[in-house]
Amino acid sequence: MFTLRHLQFLIAVADTSNFSRAAEISFVTQPTLSAGIKELEDRLGVQLIERTRRSVMLTPLGEQIIARARALLLDAKEIEELARAHQNPEEGDLRLGAIPTIGPYLIPQALPLIRAQFPGLRLYLREEMTEALIEGLNGGRLDLILIALPFDTGSLEIAHLFEDGYQLATPPHAPRPQQTGRSALRDAGQLMLLEKGHCLQRHALQAYPDRNLAQDDSFAATSLTTLVAMVSEGLGVTLLPNLAIDAGIVSHAEVSLTPLPDACPRQVVLAWRKNSARKSLFEKLSALLRQSRQRQDTLAPHA
Repeated sequence: MFTLRHLQFLIAVADTSNFSRAAEISFVTQPTLSAGIKELEDRLGVQLIERTRRSVMLTPLGEQIIARARALLLDAKEIEELARAHQNPEEGDLRLGAIPTIGPYLIPQALPLIRAQFPGLRLYLREEMTEALIEGLNGGRLDLILIALPFDTGSLEIAHLFEDGYQLATPPHAPRPQQTGRSALRDAGQLMLLEKGHCLQRHALQAYPDRNLAQDDSFAATSLTTLVAMVSEGLGVTLLPNLAIDAGIVSHAEVSLTPLPDACPRQVVLAWRKNSARKSLFEKLSALLRQSRQRQDTLAPHA
């Protein structure tokens, strides 16, 4: 019978398309990895990989087996996690993924609370787009993700943290809107927003579902920090989430802020696999993140 190690070798080759690199990430020599792949093929009685001098590719059957191999390894990993969770679910490594419009503005403020309550927990944070985070969570690369809804999360378990509204950021010397809410947007013109792929770009355009907000197609930023810099230079206006504002994103920038209390907020949530053995830990972390956000909102100056 083949072993999980055989499947790990096969997945490494599939992910890298290179035997040398696959051996490196598997922490074995190339001959050892090649022998393991050959042994797997012999035991199954089929060819899984087509090898040439210039390329390595999976056979059609190999592609099918890879999908099942990934599922088997994820199940094996969750068996190990279940055993560890039974011993002490609040210690060890935790791989948290977060979208870049939430992670930098929430996690640093929450870390003191997390460290105080879970001193044996080692938190590794990775920032990615929502699609990549969900894929990483379903594939076992991540344990927990911090994202914003609305977004299709499939069968993931969701813990709602808080609503995150917006404020209109305008250049410092431009006429400041005399009113708040949708009235402030009447003469705002086109918005500079994040590039497509950031869920905040879509959420910002849906802040007022009954109004067709227009995005400036001549410019798209990769970060909120860049948007703030562009606004401070008088190049346009944008919508900034309250979370980032309360975390100080405009503290050293010359921009004017106008509250939009009637804007449709995004929903910030934690998500994890439903069969995760560390559910109780994730629920406690959810409570700490809510507490941290409430404290942040209380201490932040408001217009």
